[in-house]
Order: sequence, then structure tokens, then C-alpha cells
Amino acid sequence: MQHQKSTHFYAIGLSYQKADAEVRGHFSLSDQARNYLLEQAKENGIESLVVISTCNRTELYGFAVHPYQLIHLLCENTKGTVEEFQEVAYVYKNKEAINHIFRVGSGLDSQILGDFEIISQIKFSARLSKKQGLLNSFTERLINSVIQASKKIKNETELSSGATSVSFASVQYIMNTIQNISDKNILLFGTGKIGRNTCENLVKHTKNSHITLINRTKTKAEEVAGKFNLIVKDFTELESEINNSDIVIVATGAQNPTVTKSQISINRPLLIIDLSIPKNVNEDVLALPNVSLLHMDDLAKITDDTLEKRKAYIPQAETIISDVMGEFNAWLDTLKFVPTIQAIKHKLTSLKNSELSNQRKKITDFNEDQAELISNNIIQKITNQFAHHLRDDNNSSDESLELIKKIFQLETTDNV
Repeated sequence: MQHQKSTHFYAIGLSYQKADAEVRGHFSLSDQARNYLLEQAKENGIESLVVISTCNRTELYGFAVHPYQLIHLLCENTKGTVEEFQEVAYVYKNKEAINHIFRVGSGLDSQILGDFEIISQIKFSARLSKKQGLLNSFTERLINSVIQASKKIKNETELSSGATSVSFASVQYIMNTIQNISDKNILLFGTGKIGRNTCENLVKHTKNSHITLINRTKTKAEEVAGKFNLIVKDFTELESEINNSDIVIVATGAQNPTVTKSQISINRPLLIIDLSIPKNVNEDVLALPNVSLLHMDDLAKITDDTLEKRKAYIPQAETIISDVMGEFNAWLDTLKFVPTIQAIKHKLTSLKNSELSNQRKKITDFNEDQAELISNNIIQKITNQFAHHLRDDNNSSDESLELIKKIFQLETTDNV
């Protein structure tokens, strides 16, 4: 595979491991910001880039001469600064970057071990990049390999058994801490992906019929409510519904807090769970003695028996990753032969053209078509022989490449 000279494949980003919810919020990308970022990448000559922004992580996977190109793009399109990024971030290059995306896509790097929701984010991000013309053959093949590994782990291990997502963990927490849950009034504000999953888990596990949904776009809330026969209220009724609830779950995608102390006027106990990045509940609510506030980072620390059981499947998952990644790397290795094979073909074609030109002058009734056909077939057979040798000769393929280049006096572009 050929790229611009001296470009490398990088993974740059930050996650829940070193960046708390507030810092992750600074680097969170809205849909619009992500589109701007991709457009800028294209203008700056970046040939392939996949951008992931979830509640747990923001990451860029792409080709660049230096990782700063990608870091700069991220900081330009978010509230985060380069200094802040450097404090909590990671930068992986080439094989390390490949290894990292496999672990992320397989749920091994998730905040709750075995959470496979990330893989749908990766698929979505890749489709977005492809639409923008920012997905080269390397990255597309890599993403498909990660999806393949994720599927195998899900099907062949129990890494994702039990509570694997923040949405389930929030419902589990409610059930463990609130008595008579089926009699409580629950408000779910925000019906994006996490909101929908939380709603499904609430209905399934709490047997509660007092669940109200609110979303800025009411039709989206109605779509979710229709499945479960729940109540939908207008966004304008948010404050009165908060004060009518015992439990409020906030899962919105707003860039600034949507729930604050000023909206709460009740004295009875109120549990607020914030599943948003950036945080969408202002911490000033904690000044009210009757209010308990929990964020997704707190939920991830609440482990249970199923998490311990899942840890036993990590070695099995790692073996699957190793196998699929091995196949990807084998494909990658064959790509380094392509420029040499093409250069041999070009050299032989040049020799052929020169020889045919000589024969044309010497032979009166020279059969142009016949000579062209025969010589092209011979060139194809010779290049095939070299290609087979390089593919099969795993141990000394680099030496073989150098020898071929020397014999044919070839000049090929350096590879990544």
C-alpha cells in the first residue's frame, strides 16, 4: 500500500481511563463539529480519517505526517486545548494504533468491560468517513477486521453477559437503591441511543408504568414511547415533570447543562442520574439536601458478580483478537510488495517497447498485435512468479525485495 512519503497511521484520543467526565466533555464532538473536522481534514490533505466521539472517549484514527495534525484538528473543533489534551491523552502509531482499535471495538477497553455499544459507533463513523471520501482501503479493511473480531467475541465468549452498558448499570443501581420502584415516578429526559437503551431496560426490569419521556424533538420521544406505551410530555413541561418525579434520568446531547438547581422546588427525595457527556446536570443541584446526583463515571465503578465472571473471558477474547489481527497484518505485509511488482512490470514493459521498436524497423511485415500479445503474456507470467515468491517467502521477503530492486535497478516509493 502506497501513501504520501513518511505518513503513518495514528490513533490519538482520550478516554474515561485518564480523563474525567468534565474533561471528556471539553473534547466531545457534536455531529456538526465532527462534519467540520472531516471537511478540514480533507482540505489539509489527510487521505483517511475515522472520528469516534462517545460518552466514554473521543478518538481520531488516521494517516498523518505527524500526530499533531490530528490533535490540532480535534482541538480546533472542540472546547479542549492542546495543553489539556496532552495531560490526559494517548497517541499510538502504526501497529500499536491497530492493536488499540481492536481492543476498543472488542469491548476490552470499555468503561464497563464487554460493552459492545462502541462497535456500532465505529461502524457509523466509518460510513461517515466513506461518504466524505476519507476512508482508504487500509482503514476500511481494518474497520471490517475489528467488526469481525467483535462479532466472534460476542458469539463465542460470555464477555458481554450481564450488565455491560451504562444504561443497564443505571437501571441496576436504581433497583438496588430505591424501594418500591414500581410505584415511583420516573422521568427520562433525552431519547438518543443511551436514552432508548435505558428506557428499554427500565420497562423490562422495573415493571414500572409511571415512566414519562421528554425530548427536545417530541416526535423522537413519541417513537420510543409508542413501543412501550409510555407518556410523552413537551420540552416546555420539563420543570414541572422534574418536580413530579422521584427519579430523573438525563441522557441528552446538549453542550451545556439542561437541568439546574433553579428548576427543583420539591422537598421529597429526588435521585438524578446523568448519563450525558458533557455533563447535562449542573452540580449546583447538590446544594439541595433532598437531591442525590449520580454520573455515569460513578456507575461504572459499581461492579457486580457478573463483571468478575466476565473477566474470565478476557484471555479467550484476546486470542480471537490476535487471530483476526494476524490475518489483517498478513494482508498488510503483502501490500509492501505491490510497488515492487508494479515497478518490475513497468521496467519490463519499457524493455518490451524498446525491443518492439527495434524489431519494427528490421522486419518488413512485422505483426504488431501478435508481438504485443505474446510479450504482454510473458511479462504477466514473470511478474506473477515474483509475486508468488514474495508472498510465500515470509522469512526473507525484505532481502528478496532488495535483491529484486538491485537486479532491475528499480526505484519505488517508500511505504508506511
